[in-house]
Amino acid sequence: MKFLGLHWVDVAILLVYIVTVLAIGKVFSHGVKNEKDYFLGGRSLGRWLQFFLSFGNMTDPGQATTTASSVYRQGASGAWLALITLFLTPYYWFMNVWFRRVRLTTMADLFEDRFGSRFLTTLYATTMLIIAVVGVIAGGNVMALKTLQPLMVKEPAAYTQVERQQVADYHEFSALRQQRLAGALPADQVARYDVLRDHYQRGTLQPFVTYLKPVTFYLVSTSLVAVFIMLGGLKASAVVDAIQAILVVVISVILIPFGLVKLGGFDALHEKVPDVMFNLFGGDIASEYTWYSICALLLVQMIGIAGSQHNMAIAGSAKDEMAARLGAVTGGFSKRFVTIMWAYCGLIAFALFGPNLSDPDQAWGLMTRELLPIGLIGVMITGILGGKIAVLGAQSVVLSGLLVKNLYEPLFPGRTERHYMRVARLAVPSLLAAGVLVGLFLNSIIAILKFAIVLLLVWGVPITFLFVWRRVTQTAVLVQVIVTLIFIGVIPWVVSSIPAFARSELLTRMTQERTVTATVKATSVDVAAGLAKGAGETIVKSRRIEPVSVFFEEGVVRVNPNDPASPKTGKGLFRTEVFLLHLAGVEVTGFTPAQLLTTRYLVDALLPIFLLVTVSLVTRPSDPARVARFYARMKTPVAATLEQDEIEVAASYAQPTRFDHTKLFPGSSWEFTKWNRMDALGFLACCGVVGLVIVVFKGVLAIGG
Repeated sequence: MKFLGLHWVDVAILLVYIVTVLAIGKVFSHGVKNEKDYFLGGRSLGRWLQFFLSFGNMTDPGQATTTASSVYRQGASGAWLALITLFLTPYYWFMNVWFRRVRLTTMADLFEDRFGSRFLTTLYATTMLIIAVVGVIAGGNVMALKTLQPLMVKEPAAYTQVERQQVADYHEFSALRQQRLAGALPADQVARYDVLRDHYQRGTLQPFVTYLKPVTFYLVSTSLVAVFIMLGGLKASAVVDAIQAILVVVISVILIPFGLVKLGGFDALHEKVPDVMFNLFGGDIASEYTWYSICALLLVQMIGIAGSQHNMAIAGSAKDEMAARLGAVTGGFSKRFVTIMWAYCGLIAFALFGPNLSDPDQAWGLMTRELLPIGLIGVMITGILGGKIAVLGAQSVVLSGLLVKNLYEPLFPGRTERHYMRVARLAVPSLLAAGVLVGLFLNSIIAILKFAIVLLLVWGVPITFLFVWRRVTQTAVLVQVIVTLIFIGVIPWVVSSIPAFARSELLTRMTQERTVTATVKATSVDVAAGLAKGAGETIVKSRRIEPVSVFFEEGVVRVNPNDPASPKTGKGLFRTEVFLLHLAGVEVTGFTPAQLLTTRYLVDALLPIFLLVTVSLVTRPSDPARVARFYARMKTPVAATLEQDEIEVAASYAQPTRFDHTKLFPGSSWEFTKWNRMDALGFLACCGVVGLVIVVFKGVLAIGG
């Protein structure tokens, strides 16, 4: 018996999980007595709960979809979209101490505490609510939807005539594209290929028809998250994260053995997947990820990561500094090893389905349907949906804190704590509902993730500098944030939404088509095609690299996909950074995908730094007394109890120079501190594990090669 394409066993597993989650929320609702309990778990989370909270927030199963999709498109190097934070893990050893020592509730509080600026506090809360609704809530909805859609599909006998034609068009396009890439497409098929390719880029060609529709899925799953979080707050989310951590590992592993058995082992995987796709540090010129684009992505992440709104809540909820540190680095490294599994699943997807999936974001769901038996499909659905609950749960708590503490409370001061708690709980479904609305207009999870990464720079730059440089001024932060937000966030949306711009002949330019030639070992497919006498023989193969859009993130399509003469229009966000290079006289149509990505990330990282530093140096410094109190507190280690901690902070306020002897550059405006034994050992250990992860990843890719 099936329900919307799912066997009753899988449905039963999912229902048991939903009941369990709601029961956890109900149990922890009795322990939520005030705002500190709701937003920060009473600042009482020990090392294990910190680990699970960090791991759960870092290891959203939706990222499994993203990573597998990116690897399917780009090869193993596509894993860097998720794996790049590997190099930031040693940085977490210090960064999480900052957020614990600052002793605030929300990230927006940082600006009022440092500058006494209610305007900056309001601006941060407002913009980050918008950014989080787009990048986290809406993105999480789209990721979960794309993964689960292939699992709830119609039987072909139930197709309508329109649906049957869509599936037939998908298979026709797959065959034509294979000929096109090999350079053997007949001339009379070129027009038909162009029409189908336009439908393909729009995501309207599918190898299946699903029962799962966006509106229904978003409303039902979001309602579950809202009820759960309104009951239990952050501590309940941490407990669900503990359950979710186990599920994430399970769903990350189970596809691999079933996939290898289906393919015929590691050797068969290497036969079906081009050798270049096993290269961790970039493939051919079609790849976006080379050593230089990876470095640019690392720069963006290192600067932007501090701007994430959940840092204050997660680190601030820690019982002590060591819990904050260990939770971040152990959760982070656990994610890196899981990411390796996700990447391997992307390679298996390529071997199973070939290069022509119309929507690679659905690769994970397609593998689940193709490989897993009844029961394990239910486990996979539970893991994906549970991941959404875990991530959106913690994020919605953080966002409700921003909304209540930094927007609502200043407008309506003097109300009871019970009143503010009621508003905080009501804020959760409101924010989640906004994410549902935005999610209906988004499609590509890769594009969403790339956009979310650069949006963090808007506030990541000033927050990073606030912790290390006394000279940062309120005016500089304001100028940098507004200019960067317009440059990174507003212009890309505006240009793509105005037809006159999106259809411009200039802006719809494509890169140059290239043909790459490589010496490879022949596969069974090559033997069948008459290119070699036997598998393993060394042959020279050529393939075409199709042009990509220069200025639009998701490509260029026809306004009317059924008319080859229809005008072209850009799809997705506009690349403002690349257009600036064009205005400077650079021939950007000759760029490779990796050069386009590097351009975007370098400009987005360096522009806000330049603005913040330059304007800070030419504007009046902040109030010295306020600044001194801020850094005095930042240098005061967190005490064993909340009562003792208040005493220690008071002592530092009374003597702001109390810990100045720990400064690395005495007498300067830079607030870097000298490392103690724990700092050094922890950092070196983290660096060692970074190396271990890379060695393991390289070793896994070499199996069977």
